[in-house]
Amino acid sequence: MPANNNFITFVVDGQLFGVPATEVMELTRFHELTRVPLAPPAVAGLINLRGQVVTAVDMRRRLELRPRPEGQQPMNVVLRREDVLVSLLVDQVGEVIALDDSTFEPVPDTLRGIARELVRGIHKLPCRLLLLLDPSKVIAGLAVGPRRQSLANPAV
Repeated sequence: MPANNNFITFVVDGQLFGVPATEVMELTRFHELTRVPLAPPAVAGLINLRGQVVTAVDMRRRLELRPRPEGQQPMNVVLRREDVLVSLLVDQVGEVIALDDSTFEPVPDTLRGIARELVRGIHKLPCRLLLLLDPSKVIAGLAVGPRRQSLANPAV
């Protein structure tokens, strides 16, 4: 873990998550989705982001959490991986925070399920815990498009 990093935070089903700010291209409001037949369940669809096709990953489904309440529109956290854009559909976007090694802990043994595979560690914040996601693992095998093969087997 580098000594000092900036993270973009967001909430999914009441839990605080973060990704490195260097991996985030932008944060946007919800965009209309085009469904993708036979896509994995976590792929909510595709969005058109200023002429670019972007795979939208529903983080509630990806983390195997309960469905988003009816009528609640998600926000987009758009990540750039190699030359592919992927949007994480989250409940609420938080803030940019700077953290260092002093608050970092490895993934605890009590974290179970798919989250254990997708979380790279935890930061202890004053009032709660921040689950730090590994973007490569979150989107592995989910991207739709010509670069899908490279995202299915990301270099770690």
